[in-house]
Amino acid sequence: MQFLIENLAHGFTIAFAGQNLLFALLGAFIGTAIGVLPGIGPVATISLLLPITFGIPPTTAIIMLAGIFYGAQYGGSTTAILLNLPGEVSSVVTTLEGYKMAQNGRAGAALATAAIASFLGGTVGTLLVAASGPALSAVALSFGPAEYFSLMLLGLIVASVLAQGSPIKAVGMVILGVGLGMVGTDVQTGQQRFTFGIAELSDGISFVAIAMGMFGIAEIVLNLERPEARSLLKTKVGSLWLNREEWKRGTPSAVRGTLLGSVLGILPGGGAALASFGSFMMERKMSKGRHLFGKGAIEGVAGPEAANNAASQTAFIPLLTLGIPSNAVMALMVGALIIQGIQPGPQMMVQQPDLFWGLIASMWIGNVMLLVINLPMIGLWVKLLQVPYKFLFPAILVFCCIGTYSISNNVFDVYMTIAFAVFGYICAKLQLEAAPLLIGFVLGPMMEEHLRRAMLLSRGDWFIFMERPISATMLAIGLVALVMMLLPAVRRGKDKALAE
Repeated sequence: MQFLIENLAHGFTIAFAGQNLLFALLGAFIGTAIGVLPGIGPVATISLLLPITFGIPPTTAIIMLAGIFYGAQYGGSTTAILLNLPGEVSSVVTTLEGYKMAQNGRAGAALATAAIASFLGGTVGTLLVAASGPALSAVALSFGPAEYFSLMLLGLIVASVLAQGSPIKAVGMVILGVGLGMVGTDVQTGQQRFTFGIAELSDGISFVAIAMGMFGIAEIVLNLERPEARSLLKTKVGSLWLNREEWKRGTPSAVRGTLLGSVLGILPGGGAALASFGSFMMERKMSKGRHLFGKGAIEGVAGPEAANNAASQTAFIPLLTLGIPSNAVMALMVGALIIQGIQPGPQMMVQQPDLFWGLIASMWIGNVMLLVINLPMIGLWVKLLQVPYKFLFPAILVFCCIGTYSISNNVFDVYMTIAFAVFGYICAKLQLEAAPLLIGFVLGPMMEEHLRRAMLLSRGDWFIFMERPISATMLAIGLVALVMMLLPAVRRGKDKALAE
């Protein structure tokens, strides 16, 4: 306990530094803004802002990107409640009961519930990251190359299993991502692989080009195909105070949502959206006010909002302790760290204590900032929706091209970004998720490195992965998950849950 307190105190010292505090506020503000705007989201925004992180210290960069991620969960609830317009996927379920509460004259109470529940979920999630980080890092230090390879393989399998749509398509995207990660010069032999004589590919495919193309530009083009979702605020916000009955019913839901979100956030392929949907379904069956669902039940706001914020915090646990991204946003975080020359994993707490503990402390500070940013500035966020997309999206596209070119002053990177934007658009049309590809691209080179090390230690004996108990257990879990998902009954259940 003393170790934890001392390190958290060190983390707050780092987080309260002027530059870090400013970028935490900037990240929270941007996150809220993109949470309010439908169709952009944290994945696209973080991918677009990756070039900016090159010119600032790693700790400051990650603090800002993290603020964008969990800030988006707050922002999405504001327009979901007031305008029945979810800015974020994880806020879709908030519209079901939150907008009903607004129509019943309790818009202020719904907004306050969302903010308080989000703060509770975010705070508990941050504490879990702080408490579990050292323990998991200590366990991970005993991992050898075989265990790391099996762990990464398990992460890819679970990400494929939990992806929407066909698991075969998801597995195909993972394999494609791993293949793209192998393009370039082999570090051990110096041989060029899959470069096809193109000199610019000798250093590998740019992570920024993939992220910005498939998650930034492709997402914008898809949004241009959809009609603009505009709405005017027709209800008064009213008092932000909750009455006694609302406190009594909302508090247990927020606690349950926090616990569920904390668990689902850690799982590969999970994240805030899965947590909020899961919490909503749980509240419909468990809460005392379940008979009020469809009429403005406060449980339908408190539970999902607590769950999505807890999940957005605990998603950092596998990233910080094992170097394994649990979703697309965390894969972008891994890419941002690697670009800065930092290898995420169990050694990061020892080698980069300022980043590790500073990030954790900044999460709590960011959640406090979001309370201040969201409730008093409701009018500003509603007005932000009045900015026409015909002005917003072209400006973002110009920013993309400038950012991509500025990384290495090479126009080839811009061409590559455009190519991946076209590919990302085609994937979306074919219902192929891009997130498994990005996770495969990030984990592929690391998997190859650990595979080679394991083979060297075992002198080419493949049974090393089965002889070591931890490695064998993870491979067995991955195999069971893959086989179960291929069963027709399980697939139907998964598709039904996703449809709900």
